[in-house]
Amino acid sequence: MAAQQTAPDPLTETALRSLKDIAVPQPVSWMPQTWGWALLAILLLAAATAVFILWLRRYRANAYRREALGLLDGIEQDLQNPATREQAIHQLAEVLKRAALAGCGRTEVASLSGAAWVRFLDDHGGSDAGHALNALLDDVEYQGGAHVDAVAATLVPAARIWIRRHHVSA
Repeated sequence: MAAQQTAPDPLTETALRSLKDIAVPQPVSWMPQTWGWALLAILLLAAATAVFILWLRRYRANAYRREALGLLDGIEQDLQNPATREQAIHQLAEVLKRAALAGCGRTEVASLSGAAWVRFLDDHGGSDAGHALNALLDDVEYQGGAHVDAVAATLVPAARIWIRRHHVSA
């Protein structure tokens, strides 16, 4: 059974033919209508650029920290092996000195040794990491056996803390 289609009456047909499409208005422009919004956009762009430049300077200035922390991973593995422990302790002291030289400058750090070096670590460390590193710098290099085994487990974590948190003069 096919649905029967009836033809529309002539008046309806004429009315349907006279219909026009709906007129759509022009899209609204995203351009600001006043100069204040343009000024605000410029200020926000300038602020974002300044923040990015400051972040980039800080990122580059802390490159030595990232490198030193990377070196500590290898040293930590060497400290666990009794055959390479002595060499690892010397490398740890070297990494600390290199990090201090990179962060604080050669004139302030290069001549430090012994008690003055320990005092420097304490003053610039921002935590008690300098006290833990005191064992390394005092006599751990020259003592062997159980004393080295006891101190070796705390050396790398203390060095990591010091490298991450030491204060650098601007």
